[in-house]
Amino acid sequence: MTYMRCPPLSAERLHLEIEAVRLAFEDSRAYVTDPAFSTLDYGKLLDKTYALKRRQSILSDHANMNIKPGLFVKNGDTVYLSVVDSSGNACSFINSIYMSFGSGIVPAGFGFSLQNRGHNFSLFPDHPNCVAPNKRPYHTIIPAIATYENDDSLFASFGVMGGFMQPQGHVQVLTGMINDKLGPQAALDRPRFCLDVHNRSGLINLEEGVPDKTINKLEEMGHPAKKISGLNRSLFGRGQIICQDPLNDVFYAGSDPRADGCAMSYV
Repeated sequence: MTYMRCPPLSAERLHLEIEAVRLAFEDSRAYVTDPAFSTLDYGKLLDKTYALKRRQSILSDHANMNIKPGLFVKNGDTVYLSVVDSSGNACSFINSIYMSFGSGIVPAGFGFSLQNRGHNFSLFPDHPNCVAPNKRPYHTIIPAIATYENDDSLFASFGVMGGFMQPQGHVQVLTGMINDKLGPQAALDRPRFCLDVHNRSGLINLEEGVPDKTINKLEEMGHPAKKISGLNRSLFGRGQIICQDPLNDVFYAGSDPRADGCAMSYV
């Protein structure tokens, strides 16, 4: 099965994307931590040879529920905004207190609550992400900027909020814009999947708009699936994107329909 030959929102294509996301989360749970407290060479997680090896864990016709972290040898509530000026200088910014009111602690005399990103620390002493003084936790704050490889000029300033939906949303809007040549608004509008990372059964939430035949086929391939509609679609995150077309000197943007937000210009 070749990814680019699979139609968008087909079971075959979503299967490959879901399995790739599942692999990434297994590795991140096992290895991601504050690099100041680790001796791991994180460049190896992004190495193409390692990615090829991990890709071999993906079964072409069935969900792999026995995925383990790769052999890595040692050597809630969020706001996103993006701003790009006429020269292509971009700011991609996320502010988050994580769960509802974060830690629930409000400093005396101030009108904001403190975040609770420490929730994602591990309590196992031999885990790379084990809680420790002055250590940053594994988290999902991912304001992103993508550039063109040939000259490092801006391709897109973007972000998809929503806890552990953030990396999954980034994958889906980027594949839409790069592989399917969608504009930023169309990429944000496309129905999404969300792997429930806290459910070890491998539950896949699928947004209304994903064809029923795709959902049925995914279930046949071994993916426990649940269709999400209405206000519960907030599960799939909220994103904003600004893109640059360097050939025509044009900027264009999109804003997620799942939440408040807008794309606008200022002259």
